[in-house]
Amino acid sequence: MQTAKGKLFLIPTTLGDNAPLEVLPISVKKVIEDVSIFIVENEKSARRFIKKISPKKSQPALELFLLNKFTQSIELPEFLEPCINGKNVGLLSEAGCPGVADPGADVVKLAHEKDIQVVPLVGPSSILMAIMSSGLNGQNFSFNGYLPIDKSERKRELRRLERLSFEQNQSQIFIETPYRNNKMLEDICATISGDTNVCVACDITLQTEFIKTLPAKVWAKKNVDLHKRPTIFIIHKR
Repeated sequence: MQTAKGKLFLIPTTLGDNAPLEVLPISVKKVIEDVSIFIVENEKSARRFIKKISPKKSQPALELFLLNKFTQSIELPEFLEPCINGKNVGLLSEAGCPGVADPGADVVKLAHEKDIQVVPLVGPSSILMAIMSSGLNGQNFSFNGYLPIDKSERKRELRRLERLSFEQNQSQIFIETPYRNNKMLEDICATISGDTNVCVACDITLQTEFIKTLPAKVWAKKNVDLHKRPTIFIIHKR
């Protein structure tokens, strides 16, 4: 008799160092308590999160597969072998939701190809929470990931996104490496039209949360420190 396949649970994590059950539903805790095999980006932080949400869970009993920028695609089938053998596996994001601005998407794709049931759990997504609270177009938006590092290329991309937002009435969302956030805001203000709206959503769900939407010309006069603080940027020209 063929063994029923296990499920792949997509397990969201907190967006910062706050108590997990302040932002995660009890269903996440239940799944973590039931699962002992996880696909993670970083072993140390994953173990810390699991211990935080389920203190009594045996750490030595955990089986962790590492999925990061060094992982080769040839390794991915091994990660899902437990599911083929009837065991549930959890895919843990480093922050927020797996598969969204996250390397987990490749594993999820493979799970579908292998007819493994994928179960997404509810949790915080900084991208969605930013657009929710921006006052910009939640009906039509695009997430663009990281913009180019080269200054001239970045300015071209900012102008392109601004033009898209106007032509398609589409809010344009992007992120930056936290230690370059201040420079990003400077570049935005120096590049796009002063009347274009800019939302800065910083430290979402944390005590230091800061979310504000203002025209670029107003941001240019403000003194806000985003250094090393996880931030989502959204622009929209009307």
